[in-house]
Amino acid sequence: MKILDHLEEWLITFLMGAATTIIFVSVAHRYLSGVEIPGLQDWLLSLNFGWAQELCIIMFVWMAKFGAAYGVRTGIHVGVDVLINRMQGRTRAKFIVFGLLAGALFTGIIGTLGANFVWENGFHYAFYNWLGWDTGDVPEGPTTPDLEWPTWIVYSAIPLGSTLMCFRFLQVTFSFIRTGELPHHDHGHVDGIEEEAPLPVAASVPVDFDPLEIEETDLHPHDLTYKKRHPENKDDKDDKGGQQP
Repeated sequence: MKILDHLEEWLITFLMGAATTIIFVSVAHRYLSGVEIPGLQDWLLSLNFGWAQELCIIMFVWMAKFGAAYGVRTGIHVGVDVLINRMQGRTRAKFIVFGLLAGALFTGIIGTLGANFVWENGFHYAFYNWLGWDTGDVPEGPTTPDLEWPTWIVYSAIPLGSTLMCFRFLQVTFSFIRTGELPHHDHGHVDGIEEEAPLPVAASVPVDFDPLEIEETDLHPHDLTYKKRHPENKDDKDDKGGQQP
């Protein structure tokens, strides 16, 4: 199970990083191509980045589908649980299990329908080709406008992501039945930053505390030096009270 978790995280990280890099390079290419720099401008204009937008859209679709499955596993998805949180005991548990199983059913249906759509949209033809079978009148399927990839490759994110999401719903359901706990994500936590140790609680100060009655052992060394250099201020309190030293 850890291997699947890591693959899921690596795929999302790769898609996010690659899409961000492609968008940055494409925008930089667009603006720098308009700068009249001999040699550099001609080289930039010879590069074709017309495929960048389409590829980034495809990568974000895949990232969203697998990110949704990751969200179920980690408890990131936002849910309206005001009513459920007011329930107690077994009633609350039954509603939680019902909600999780409903999510598994819905994503399972989407995954099944998506797989059938991908099969009829060109994967059927590609599968027969890989096995060396006669394709007959099986349609080859459309391709994307810029990259000219078979569209079934793009649409495969639907059955794969939805099936993984269905599995995550079932995984969370079994874990809740066994432990009674749901995955929870702390939105205030940032990965890679450890929480700071709590500051020490200051000692309580007595109500009748008089700062003029601090003993010399409690004074800062600078204060002790000041008293030694200015002995005439030692008995200011007594002088104010009318007493002579």
